[in-house]
Amino acid sequence: MATATKTTKKTSKAKSDGFAVIKTGGKQYRVSVGDSIKIEKMKGEYKKGDKVTFSEVLLTDDGKNTVIGTPFIDGAKVEGTIDVIGRAPKVLVIKYKQKSRYMKKNGHRQPYFKVVINSI
Repeated sequence: MATATKTTKKTSKAKSDGFAVIKTGGKQYRVSVGDSIKIEKMKGEYKKGDKVTFSEVLLTDDGKNTVIGTPFIDGAKVEGTIDVIGRAPKVLVIKYKQKSRYMKKNGHRQPYFKVVINSI
């Protein structure tokens, strides 16, 4: 099972700009400008440095007013740049039945994108 991790840069500017909650890859992420998030690989041809736009914005907050979508906010978008295209560490899946000489061993590496958020 793949896990998403979020790495934020510690700056006071990111706190004052507000945040947004986006949906991608079946998961929800809380993002601010300058944040770096690991997301599930998206369909299509992407390479390092490409711009990506997340149009499924669930919530925005700029510090003064909060807008909640039903389910999404019309016209809102979050833009980012792909920083890393990689694969997570290997996860081993082992099936074993005792006394019957049955054992299967498979490995899996989940692909991911690391995206830096540019604007909300």
